[in-house]
Amino acid sequence: MIEMHDVWKTYPDGTTALRGVSVVIDRNDFVYVVGPSGAGKSTFMKLIYREEVPTKGQLSVNGFNIGKLRQRKIPYVRRNIGVVFQDYRLLPKLTAYENIAFAMEVIEASKRSIRRRTMEVLELVGLKHKASSFPSQLSGGEQQRIAIARAIVNNPSVIVADEPTGNLDPETSWGIMKLMEEIHYRGTTIVMATHNKEIVNSMRKRVIAIENGTIVRDEQRGEYGYEA
Repeated sequence: MIEMHDVWKTYPDGTTALRGVSVVIDRNDFVYVVGPSGAGKSTFMKLIYREEVPTKGQLSVNGFNIGKLRQRKIPYVRRNIGVVFQDYRLLPKLTAYENIAFAMEVIEASKRSIRRRTMEVLELVGLKHKASSFPSQLSGGEQQRIAIARAIVNNPSVIVADEPTGNLDPETSWGIMKLMEEIHYRGTTIVMATHNKEIVNSMRKRVIAIENGTIVRDEQRGEYGYEA
C-alpha cells in the first residue's frame, strides 16, 4: 500500500524535514502520525499524496513510485487517495453537493453516477439535508464532514487526513472520528496526523511517532506519548 525506504526530504531553503524514514503501511491500516510541532508530520503526509517528492530514497503508493512519477500519471495516483485538511478547503461558491460532485466531475464520471454517489456519501456523513447549503452556512464540524465526503466520493483506497479535528471542539471531534472509523471499517486505509492526545489514547490504533524528521516509535495500539 504505502512503502517508504530511507526517505529524505530537504526543502530549497536547506531545511531537512525527514531523515532516512522507512515504514510500511498495509492495506486497511489505521495509523496515527504524532509528534511535536515541526517534527516532519505534514511533510510525511504531503509525500503520500504527492504534494511533495522525496529528495532521496524510495516511496511507493499503491505500486506507483512517487519520486519518479511522470506528471501525466499524478491524477491517476490521486484518484485513489482522498485528502482531508484541518481547514476543510471547500470551494466557497459551491454548495455542499457541488463541492462533493466536483471531485467526480474532475475524473469525468457520468452525471448519473455523480448524482447517485454524491447523495450516498452525503447520507453516510449525515448531511443529506444540507446538500444545498454553502460552506458559509455550515458549522465547522459540518464543513469537515463535507470535506470527508468529498475525499471518499471516488472510493479511494487510502485517506490522508492532516489534523482533521484541529479546528473543532471536543464533542464535534469525536463525531468526526466515529465517521473516520466507519470509513475504515468499510475497507479504507487511513493515515491521520494529529495532536489530539485524548483521541489517540482512547481509540488505540497504530501510532507512528516522528521527532526531528525521524521515526522514533511505531506501535500497534499505541499511545500519543507527548504533552498535548
